[in-house]
Amino acid sequence: MTVLDNLHQKGWVRREAEGRAYRYEAVSTRPAYAAALMNDAWSQSDNPAAALVAFFGMMSEEQRQALRDAIRIAQGPETAEPRTGDQAPGRNAGQNESRNPGRNPDSTPSADGR
Repeated sequence: MTVLDNLHQKGWVRREAEGRAYRYEAVSTRPAYAAALMNDAWSQSDNPAAALVAFFGMMSEEQRQALRDAIRIAQGPETAEPRTGDQAPGRNAGQNESRNPGRNPDSTPSADGR
C-alpha cells in the first residue's frame, strides 16, 4: 500500500483510474484545511471568546491586518468598513487631521459651527 492509498482511504485525496494506474487529486486546499483545523479547535473550546482573544494576542500586526482584510472580504462590500488610513475618494492624505482634529469631517456641524 502506498502513501497515496492511505490518503485515499482517509479521504484526503480522490483517485480516478487511468489505465493500470490511478490519478490522484487533493480533496481540499491548504487554506480550507487550515480553516477546518481552526474551526475544530475553536468549536471544542469551553470558552470560544477567550480562545479567540488568546489567539489574536499571539498574532503579529501583519497577521491581524490579514485577518481584518479577510473579514472585510467575507462580509462583502455592503458591510465592509474602511480601514484606518483609507481615504475617501478625492481627499488628500492628512487633510482630515489638519482641519479640526478629533472631528468627523463627514458629520454635520454642531450649533456652534464646529
